[in-house]
Amino acid sequence: MSCRVALVHDWLTGMRGGEKCLDAMCDLFPDADIFTLFHRRGSVSEKIEKHRILTSYLQKIPGSCSFYRYLLPLFPGAVENFDLSGYDLVISSSHCAAKGVKTARNQKHICYCHTPVRYVSDMARIYFDRGSFGKIRYLALKPLLKRFENWDIENSGRIDYFVANSLNVKKRILQRYNMDSTVIYPPVDTEKFYNNKSEEFYLVVSAFAPYKKVDLAIRAFNKLGKRLIVIGSGQDEKCLRKTASSNIEFLGWVGDNEIREYYSRCKAFIFPGEEDFGITPVEAQASGKPVIAYGRGGQTETVRPFDKFKNDNPTGVFFYEQKDDALVEAVKLFEDSCGFFKPENIRSNAEKFNRGRFLSEFKDFVTDRSRKGFEKGRQIGEIKKK
Repeated sequence: MSCRVALVHDWLTGMRGGEKCLDAMCDLFPDADIFTLFHRRGSVSEKIEKHRILTSYLQKIPGSCSFYRYLLPLFPGAVENFDLSGYDLVISSSHCAAKGVKTARNQKHICYCHTPVRYVSDMARIYFDRGSFGKIRYLALKPLLKRFENWDIENSGRIDYFVANSLNVKKRILQRYNMDSTVIYPPVDTEKFYNNKSEEFYLVVSAFAPYKKVDLAIRAFNKLGKRLIVIGSGQDEKCLRKTASSNIEFLGWVGDNEIREYYSRCKAFIFPGEEDFGITPVEAQASGKPVIAYGRGGQTETVRPFDKFKNDNPTGVFFYEQKDDALVEAVKLFEDSCGFFKPENIRSNAEKFNRGRFLSEFKDFVTDRSRKGFEKGRQIGEIKKK
């Protein structure tokens, strides 16, 4: 007996946290087919690109890989149009619509949920109520966003098992879908990161999306006058560059090796947004570097904050208001307490989130939940496509 596996991912247009999880899943399911709404060839890892990748009918729209976010109201129909009838096991890797695929009674559907979709609910205003016509845009889109949110909630019952990427997301899955989930933290290639002597610059590595709050880091370092290197790009880039002082340097997106080099030499890593998990703070810690972060969301599970009343091997400093003055004070606190941050302790904390741990935990989870559909004793590594 053999088991055919389908991996379903929202879109493949770059290697961010979700795609790194998918890359690890490809290790477990080397023969799986991948279904996705959009695919920009060459934008993801070679491992993912080697798979048979099937895209939705929305891919046929000229330029769709560049403006796919504006097609959000069409995502439900496109996802439901995927033909998964030839597969025994469906694994969705989703922060948006992928988990809404239709499956049959004899199929198992496991969803690795990066987050319940946020830009149709609690973060809708952050995304759409911006700029000169922000309020008009938001009010015009609001009925469509609500329709998508209702679809997302109503069809969560299609999923047999949820896996959450953090305790933070586990709580949100329960709140949104009234479903329990198992926490398996995302994979971080900790062994690829290394520590060098710290230099006099701070570092941001981020997409320039509104909720990432890179603008907060820019304003804070405008005040501090300290050197800040920013790696990334996105929709807010023009505005960020315009408001930044001369002590702030934008590099765009650079290669993985160069990013690791900047991690290794920075004085500390700046993380001003609220993430459901947040891989970059773990990568910085894998490089032995402290993290100065907003003290909410997934980073509260990955960073041990400095406490001046006790020394419990801190790996970073938290600030608790998303205001530039709060970040300024956090940087000053870090500089006053540098002696408490030991690279070996910081690195050790990051190793709890390594790739091998993810592969082992996810393999065991899928094997256990799918056992009734497999031959007795079959393991994930033995699953082959027909």
